[in-house]
Amino acid sequence: MAITLPDLPYAKDALAPHISANTLDFHYGKHHNAYVTKLNDAINGTDLASASLEDIIKKTAGDSARSGIFNNAAQVWNHTFYWNSMKPGGGGAPSGAIGEKINAAFGGFDKFKEEFKNAAATQFGSGWA
Repeated sequence: MAITLPDLPYAKDALAPHISANTLDFHYGKHHNAYVTKLNDAINGTDLASASLEDIIKKTAGDSARSGIFNNAAQVWNHTFYWNSMKPGGGGAPSGAIGEKINAAFGGFDKFKEEFKNAAATQFGSGWA
């Protein structure tokens, strides 16, 4: 079973003005899709050709001989998670249990955002953070 590029959970212009339709189209349609294509090319004819994305990640994690497969599979998963982590009109301070935990750990949402941005800026590949 080939890995497929999952549909976006919203229209390409739904996240504007934070992410433009053009930016989303490029990142999703070209960048994310390239990971899917490279992954399918890498697993074609292997024991992973019929595996699910999650199984590919599990079976190749820590295997230096298959790091290319792992990296592409992980990026497909990461990008899918990224698109599903956003929604039109979303954002703002969280409520409920997660909001309480953030307040307890950081002293408020603004402090959490500040520390998150600082931590993200020091991580490789943190563009979406």
